[in-house]
Amino acid sequence: MSFRLRLPLVALFSVWLAVLAGPARAAPEIASTDSSAPVPGAQLQGPALLAALQRGGFVLYFRHTATDFSRNDSGMRAYDDCANQRLLSAQGRADATAIGQRLRALRLPVSEAFASPYCRTMEHARLMLGAVTPRNEIRESEGGDYPGLKQLLAQPVPAGGNRWIVGHGIPFRAIAGAPHLMEGEAAVIRPEGHRWTVVARLAVVDWQVLGAAPLPVSAR
Repeated sequence: MSFRLRLPLVALFSVWLAVLAGPARAAPEIASTDSSAPVPGAQLQGPALLAALQRGGFVLYFRHTATDFSRNDSGMRAYDDCANQRLLSAQGRADATAIGQRLRALRLPVSEAFASPYCRTMEHARLMLGAVTPRNEIRESEGGDYPGLKQLLAQPVPAGGNRWIVGHGIPFRAIAGAPHLMEGEAAVIRPEGHRWTVVARLAVVDWQVLGAAPLPVSAR
């Protein structure tokens, strides 16, 4: 058989394989949830939570720490226009630094560190984690939905590392439900590919006692 005859046959064979394979399947849509409170039966706390985070495989989503509400974002021209944005307050910077010191003391692994590109979220992430990658989808909405953020919450994380995300309260509530994250509060999430499960929430003060056995109800 000549080389000129062989080429059309190869092309036909490729088409035949494509027909057998069928149409490409789109990735399944990730549904929003009604509540971002820890799921009963899946909740982790005390030593069990610390051990789980040390093993890795989780997503920790933070709302940025405390900000200066005398400023707003109405005049910002770009994500890096820090002069026209609401920024971390002195307390917010101190809290982000303290959380970072604590997670290093506890030897919590970091495989990925992402932040919304706003100045306050990037500053929190850098003070807490050091090097960080800005990700626009943490903040950007598509008709009130945040499909890119959903992917970051649901995409599995290999054991031995955790995905750390610093973002905003409104996007998280839009897809994960109430209760609203306080400034500096984190949701600890088990990613499951097509969905996610909240297993704990940590306020700023909780990092100092992370790993301690919880007090009995009668002692609180």
